[in-house]
Amino acid sequence: MRFILNVLWFIFGSGFVLALGYGLAALLCFVFIVTIPFGIASLRLASYSLWPFGRTLVSRPDAGAASGLANILWVIIAGWWLALGHVVAGVAQCVTIIGIPFGIANFKLVPAAFWPLGRDIVDLDRPRDSRDT
Repeated sequence: MRFILNVLWFIFGSGFVLALGYGLAALLCFVFIVTIPFGIASLRLASYSLWPFGRTLVSRPDAGAASGLANILWVIIAGWWLALGHVVAGVAQCVTIIGIPFGIANFKLVPAAFWPLGRDIVDLDRPRDSRDT
């Protein structure tokens, strides 16, 4: 079922468009040397936005204060715009019964877009444990 939802998301639920947007943002971040961590986070978000069903976002236990400060900068520059876009798209997709799973996937991407650094994307079949460092 996850595979079918991911394929439908990729085609109809804006997965391809989101991945292109996050990929473009990553390329722009790689141009400026200082923003390379944001580029890496954007690539992680691009892969997550391609196939969101069957995966989830977990906090990394080794994330420190530097990732928290970088996330604050991310929120000011781009995070709240991206999160707002996911909320608006999620509400629009939840208007129809067929679009509800895609709307939920967009809502699932909101925390990732808002606060991406210091988190990992893991499969739901194997949740990350604090001993897996």
